[in-house]
Amino acid sequence: MNEFDDIRPYDDGEVPTVIGRLVADPEFIDLLLSRRAPLLAKICPWLARPFIRRSLRTLSKNMLTVAHVQGHMTVALKKLLAATTDGYSFSGLDKLDPSKAYLFMSNHRDISLDPALVCLGLAMAEHQTARLAIGDNLLSKPFASDLMRVNRSFIVKRSASSRREKLEALKVLSRYIRYSINAERVSIWIAQAEGRAKDGCDRTETALLKMLSLSKGEGQNFAAATGELNLVPVSIAYEYDPCDADKAMQLHAAQQGVEYIKTQFEDLDTIQKGLLGYKGRVHVSFGDPVGDKFDCATTLANEVDRQILSKYRVFPTNILAWQMLGNSQGLDALKAQWPKEDWSQAAMAFQARLDLIPAAHRPIVLATYAAPVGSQLAH
Repeated sequence: MNEFDDIRPYDDGEVPTVIGRLVADPEFIDLLLSRRAPLLAKICPWLARPFIRRSLRTLSKNMLTVAHVQGHMTVALKKLLAATTDGYSFSGLDKLDPSKAYLFMSNHRDISLDPALVCLGLAMAEHQTARLAIGDNLLSKPFASDLMRVNRSFIVKRSASSRREKLEALKVLSRYIRYSINAERVSIWIAQAEGRAKDGCDRTETALLKMLSLSKGEGQNFAAATGELNLVPVSIAYEYDPCDADKAMQLHAAQQGVEYIKTQFEDLDTIQKGLLGYKGRVHVSFGDPVGDKFDCATTLANEVDRQILSKYRVFPTNILAWQMLGNSQGLDALKAQWPKEDWSQAAMAFQARLDLIPAAHRPIVLATYAAPVGSQLAH
């Protein structure tokens, strides 16, 4: 048994078995039914289940390898983005070597779209796609693990109870990331911090960078150990966040000292809302490899932050929120980045969005949209 078998993505030989297991899983079928036809799911689920299974078999009959799965996902993602955005773009990939494997570390706003967009950009630039880190907190059901691992995701174990178990899980994770990049020459994507930046403030966790060095070679220092991973910061920006109201609700509860408890399928609801909700314009900026110049986690985190914040595409919604909070610093220069923008129309659209949010939560939403502007100006 390979030491990474319980966390690694599935390989080509496992794909048919995993897909067959998904089609046969009653919980997975019922979940799909509840999303596609909620009324049927309540009234006569027994009647609709065979149709769901049949459509899945038809959809997956030619999915025999990971590349087949990813090809299908790429086509589906492009259709989804065409329907839910006003355009998406990528920059910086021309400076990266397609023959090299990288550790792509991005800011984190959307559970599933962030890594999907990174892989889409790589695929469109004819780079090999990356393996994706996903926390085991999102994989409470066996079908969820199968679904993610068959699409090149690997598991980050966050549920370990004892300190010793947590440390061992981090060591295995560190070794796997290094093995994927240096031995298998397959890139990795991971978020810069655990959980989404609900307040819009993107900051890299030093603990994450220290984890990367747990697998360093004998005699290696921190700079050499992280440098050979070819770490590339990536900045992901959405003009509109489909989950902005939900994030504000959670932040408001925290401000009031109220414990927020997730419902059973809340993470899934959040993924669905992020995928299907309107996002306006979207931009993903790939930065430059940070190299081996940083001798500790703090200085490396500062460089990752610098690139993510400086390369963040500040959209009109961010600028309007900054202005609505009474800020004037850099306003003219910010608006000059959008010379063709109809600012009156943009302001009306943004206000309409705010009007749908409870009044007590609106200041939080405004601060969240304005945060990237403040962060960028501070750097």
